Amino acid sequence: MTASSPRPASPSWRGEPLSTVNESNAMRPAWFDAHLSTRDFERLRIVIERYAGIRMPDAKSTMLESRLRHRLRDLGIEDFGEYAALVLRSRPQDAEFVRFIDCVTTNKTDFFRERGHFDYLAQTTWPTLATELGAGLDRELVVWCAASSTGEEPYTLAMVLSEVAARTPGLRFRIIATDLSTEVLERAQRGVYTDAQVEPVPLHMRMKYLMRSKDRSQGLVRVTPALRSLVRFGRLNLVDDDWPVRERVDIIFCRNVFIYFDRKMQEAILRRFCRQLVPGGYVFLGHAEAINGHDVPLKSVGPTTYRTASTTNGVRA
Repeated sequence: MTASSPRPASPSWRGEPLSTVNESNAMRPAWFDAHLSTRDFERLRIVIERYAGIRMPDAKSTMLESRLRHRLRDLGIEDFGEYAALVLRSRPQDAEFVRFIDCVTTNKTDFFRERGHFDYLAQTTWPTLATELGAGLDRELVVWCAASSTGEEPYTLAMVLSEVAARTPGLRFRIIATDLSTEVLERAQRGVYTDAQVEPVPLHMRMKYLMRSKDRSQGLVRVTPALRSLVRFGRLNLVDDDWPVRERVDIIFCRNVFIYFDRKMQEAILRRFCRQLVPGGYVFLGHAEAINGHDVPLKSVGPTTYRTASTTNGVRA
């Protein structure tokens, strides 16, 4: 953009500006050609696996180098050895450690991804919970999206359940959405997406639950305030001993996350999910994930869809 070029207008949502980020065009410094050594990769891999439970095989070295390069840039560090030392002396609550974990996590998601799960939720899961437990009618139906990423999944859940509520007078529900990455949580809370990202959303839902920017040339939409109010976002590490989700929930969506954990960690988290669920609650996993061989009190009720026993089964009532 030349000095005489007009600055593009920021999109607004009923007068609310959307902030933009300007990237520097600085010349390439030393960090640009730095490489992650085998030793430094091993040091960082141990931190990742211990803190986040994410497996990091040797083949991921190039990916990790690529993702961390911008941290060298932002911090003015010239090589990965210095950055690895910084991470190793950081505490989990320190700002750079949090940013390091943000870089590591994979956040691929889409609206209505694996659509069959949402059909099952609307047609089978919630009616069963309503009939057997009064969920949604006698009390709030509580759904936990345990890997919410940039928000497409929890907002899809909110749309689906809002459609159910529109034809079910008195239905009440709430969605808890958590993720390890603070960066994606900030984007999720904002609820701003491109036209391409919302393409999987059925047209009638797009018209009802999404607002278009006043500047249509931006090609952006935002989730309506009413729908955003149904989702509560927060940071949570599934590997932590203490989860900030204190209440019992009816349904847990944790899809395409277990593929990054070893079997021992998968089973440990599944057992904790069972303790977090109400008796008879449901767990939805990703299409490539299964509980075969795990010693957990869950039974299969559909494709990568599981349910706890309707009795307490060792779970506090």
